[in-house]
Amino acid sequence: MRDLTEHLGLAQSTVSAHLACLRECGLVSSRPEGRASVFSLTCTSELLAVLEAAEQVLATTGWAVALCPNYGVGSMGTPTPGDLKSHHGSGGM
Repeated sequence: MRDLTEHLGLAQSTVSAHLACLRECGLVSSRPEGRASVFSLTCTSELLAVLEAAEQVLATTGWAVALCPNYGVGSMGTPTPGDLKSHHGSGGM
């Protein structure tokens, strides 16, 4: 957990909540090790294939998602459908 919070720059409670969700969905498993928990991917090759595909999509689009006014870097939260911003003129897409 500490490794993830430091690497991601997120609060421990945020990382913990996401890991609990991933565990409930069956994407990760955990085992206690001392006072800590060690998390592992449950279907490593399939998840790595998804991540590789996502990286290829991002590379193909020129990382435009980082510039997306709704979900990109610097956006705040998840917008409701009525709050979605247009990509036209935003420099994004």
